[in-house]
Amino acid sequence: MAGLEGVERPGERGGVTAARWMPSADEERALRALAEYGDPTVEEVRLPSLPESAATARRIARCVVLRHWVLGPQVAEDVVLLVSELVGNAVRHTGARAFGLRMHRRRGRIRIEVRDPSRGLPCLMPVQELDESGRGIFLVDKLSDRWGVDLLPRGKNTWFEIRVADR
Repeated sequence: MAGLEGVERPGERGGVTAARWMPSADEERALRALAEYGDPTVEEVRLPSLPESAATARRIARCVVLRHWVLGPQVAEDVVLLVSELVGNAVRHTGARAFGLRMHRRRGRIRIEVRDPSRGLPCLMPVQELDESGRGIFLVDKLSDRWGVDLLPRGKNTWFEIRVADR
């Protein structure tokens, strides 16, 4: 290659790729969140019931779906949106100090759970085109394959499931 003599090209150093993967700023924040709060695939992650916790939950969910489970970007996009909706409901409507996030992968499906101490049930409301709020459970209903609420002795567990291809 004219003018590039002596310049190392990726892949030339002893057959090993010279270019290294560098995480984006959002990926770095996701990895820090996983380190700080824990892995929701291992045990429930407890997050403070604050509006900014929705961003943390989205980052954690995206990281698990893309890096840990190695699923596609469309699955990650849907999961991130639905996690945001469930977390938003837990933060806005429960008055809780914290909520829990848990993520499971089983044969052919993933299940995401948001636990809060309120026993108030979410409602699937009719949605109009110009509505600015009240779309959360509507979106969960439309984008997930199944969703539901399990009442607990102290609160509830709101969950959704999405079918995925097995590895």
